[in-house]
Amino acid sequence: MTGTGGGVVAARWLARCAVLAALGSVAVLLLGLGEGGLLVVGGGLAGLVACAAGGWWFLAHRGLVRLFGAVLAVAAPLAVLLLFTTDGLWKIALFATLLWVLALFLARAALRGTRPRKTRHGRSVPGPRRPVLIMNPKSGGGKVEQFGLVDRAEELGARVILLDPSTHQDVTALARQAVAEGADLLGVAGGDGTQALVAAVAADHDLPFLVVSAGTRNHFAMDLGLDRADPSRCLDALSGGEELRIDLGEVAGRPFVNTVSFGVYADVVQRPEYRDDKAGTVLKLMPDLLVGEGVRRLDARVDAERLTGQQALLVSNNPYTSPDAWTGGAKRPRLDGGELGVVGIRVEGAAQAADLAVRGSQSPALTVTTAHGVEVTSDAADIAVAVDGEALRMPTPVVCVLRPQALRVLVPHDRPGVVLPAPPVNWRLLFDLAVGHGDLASVGAKRA
Repeated sequence: MTGTGGGVVAARWLARCAVLAALGSVAVLLLGLGEGGLLVVGGGLAGLVACAAGGWWFLAHRGLVRLFGAVLAVAAPLAVLLLFTTDGLWKIALFATLLWVLALFLARAALRGTRPRKTRHGRSVPGPRRPVLIMNPKSGGGKVEQFGLVDRAEELGARVILLDPSTHQDVTALARQAVAEGADLLGVAGGDGTQALVAAVAADHDLPFLVVSAGTRNHFAMDLGLDRADPSRCLDALSGGEELRIDLGEVAGRPFVNTVSFGVYADVVQRPEYRDDKAGTVLKLMPDLLVGEGVRRLDARVDAERLTGQQALLVSNNPYTSPDAWTGGAKRPRLDGGELGVVGIRVEGAAQAADLAVRGSQSPALTVTTAHGVEVTSDAADIAVAVDGEALRMPTPVVCVLRPQALRVLVPHDRPGVVLPAPPVNWRLLFDLAVGHGDLASVGAKRA
């Protein structure tokens, strides 16, 4: 949407319908007070609180307390469903929920015009003359061989350095050697950790960098808009593509392209048994990491703000759209914003866990912000750090910074593109749009 013509009219009507649907959801509950509308709201909140508290006891304790927490976490939503099936309350709950879901859908559709609809395009550039690609044959379960990446790259004129899985190889040294021998592009077919190491060499020498989505999750490739289903399509850039300038993160001098995690998650992934038994390792370690006598909390200076006693802290190369980046469920709409994303969690007990479940990002247990620099400290001499999923230990304090637009990334002209996530719903701005106070551009400026 450009903010003029039919786009404005459509956005205004979507906003008006969203407001009406939201009011309708509230009206259903108010009109149903005599038939249990208040009970629907109260029962739903009580069930959410009980489920969150049970989840906390299940994770943070062992023995009978863990068993009780598991029973409560499962029984609470079942009890709410049983309550709603009594005396027709399910009808009120269903209608109110459907109207609220419709309101959110329409609200996001109306506000979608306040942000760019297409992936940012770079400048067109010719293909490199002496590209060098480093490929890990074991990455992503063997995608290099599965998609014939070596043959495809060599057909396009690239020299391929195939890593030997049976021995440790310094990919940074291999990349520097390739530059010394005249490479005019560096690329990686492998995981995000390997991508970051080679990307730093490319940035240091101001060379273009090629990302081949041959890892397991390929979060970096996803946020660049690359094809994760068929990594061979990433190689199309070797015959000419678009060059993007993006940011590159550094933690204690080590590069990262996605995230750096401290605290609980970083401590868990340090354990060698984690890769073979993730769930079992988490359940075994969580009580000690959350409430045990030996638990260590983290403090951080986020620009001028101080965070104290954090159990988990995540720093990202540009902010994610929601604080669930640990689970891989969030995306970064841009990689050239020049700011680190920061998510901190501090939950002391079941009450705070319940508050977090009810209030979400408004809960004091959760901090979501951005920064130009983050310094993480602890009472320990060194702490566990997970850098793009790789388990490391670093001496404290640990400093995270961003190198703005330090990396030149070469991407194909034809790529799936970043699917922009739905914008957060701001009802005040939505109401302004609905009643005609400003156009899409002015609403977008208020959101920014």
